[in-house]
Amino acid sequence: MNTRRDFIKTSLIIAAGMAAGAPARAFASSPESSQGIPGIIYTAENPGKWAKKVGGHAPIVTVEGKKVTITVKHSMSFKHYIVRHTLVSADGKVLGEKTFFPQDKKPESTFELPEKHSARLYATSFCNKHDFWLTEFTV
Repeated sequence: MNTRRDFIKTSLIIAAGMAAGAPARAFASSPESSQGIPGIIYTAENPGKWAKKVGGHAPIVTVEGKKVTITVKHSMSFKHYIVRHTLVSADGKVLGEKTFFPQDKKPESTFELPEKHSARLYATSFCNKHDFWLTEFTV
């Protein structure tokens, strides 16, 4: 379990650090947002080796007022499931996080945006078999 947690923490640190600094241009602003970071962070536009897995792994984001909902069309089983969602601001601050368990019915999380937040945000989803996925969006 520590290996999975360490991977998630490292991925978030990389994503947050890149979001806060100049290297963010590698994946954080159009049209570069489609680039992801090969082998580390996957996007719908650049799924790397997981090209056939986009539909069930790339975070789907809906915004209603101050509520941000992250969903993934992914089944949940003890062998294959979504482990975690996070909502991250452009400056790297984690605005929300939810850990899932194999017995959860579906990987869906809802977060309330703080009063002050960046317009550009990132939704992440981590699958225990198909790695770390990122969706950039603006509010």
